[in-house]
Amino acid sequence: MKLLTILLVTFVLALAGTKIFQGEWNFLFSGNLGMAVFIIFTGLSHFKFQKGMELMIPDFIPAKLFWVYFTGVLEIAAGIGLMIPSIRELTAVLLIIFYVLVFIANINSSQKNINIFKADFTGPGMAYLYKERIPMHIILIVWTWFFGIYLN
Repeated sequence: MKLLTILLVTFVLALAGTKIFQGEWNFLFSGNLGMAVFIIFTGLSHFKFQKGMELMIPDFIPAKLFWVYFTGVLEIAAGIGLMIPSIRELTAVLLIIFYVLVFIANINSSQKNINIFKADFTGPGMAYLYKERIPMHIILIVWTWFFGIYLN
């Protein structure tokens, strides 16, 4: 849940900043900025922890390193897209689909006890999936829908 701290802190700081500098709370901007910073941060992590992320990808998928880098670039692009009003809604829809698809890799990772930071099999396993990943994915999907589609 450490990553959610990035989302929430960015949101709160942006919300306070809009109140201070614009005189009103800008929930749309703050919510999308929070998700943009979050998803750009996770996208960049694909380049730092690529070996561990390769292990997350199911065995039947070829060219694992390509997919790690490709999804990292997609996440960075999504973060940028959320901040562009004309493509925000489309970006949010695609990001929600992405979160659902990426969840498959999270299931695989939990089943194999993958530790992406060490690129080995000393990870927390299925307990992590149930206690952290499922709740986090639900929050990310609802957040993206609310700020990227509903409020848009």
